[in-house]
Amino acid sequence: MMDDKFEWRAELLISSLLRIGVATSAALAVIGMLLVFRQDSLVHSTHTELLTLTNASAAYPHSLGAVFRSALHGEGEGIAMLGLLLLIATPVARVMVSVGIFLRERDPRFVAITATVLLLLIVSFFLGAAGG
Repeated sequence: MMDDKFEWRAELLISSLLRIGVATSAALAVIGMLLVFRQDSLVHSTHTELLTLTNASAAYPHSLGAVFRSALHGEGEGIAMLGLLLLIATPVARVMVSVGIFLRERDPRFVAITATVLLLLIVSFFLGAAGG
């Protein structure tokens, strides 16, 4: 059973993690998109040229390594994709923190539940990556 002080700190940690993760991912996505428009001089482009942004064959990074390389080079596409990856990783990090909290509290039922959720999330990422 969690004592009141630890429970309050755990809730604060989880809420801070979620808030910071979402805010940082949103900032990265917006900065990345602004850079895409600035870098590609798309501000004064035609409608047809703007459609290339959503084209599936566009030169966006398609792997983790490519995303990180692109972001490190200051490319808008990579920075925006990094923001999206962070948005995906934020709830996963929350589940990982929850596993740690339940381990500390020696609550085997909730450790098993949250570890199962974490395992399902990880498996779904690998199955999604294998599917395309």
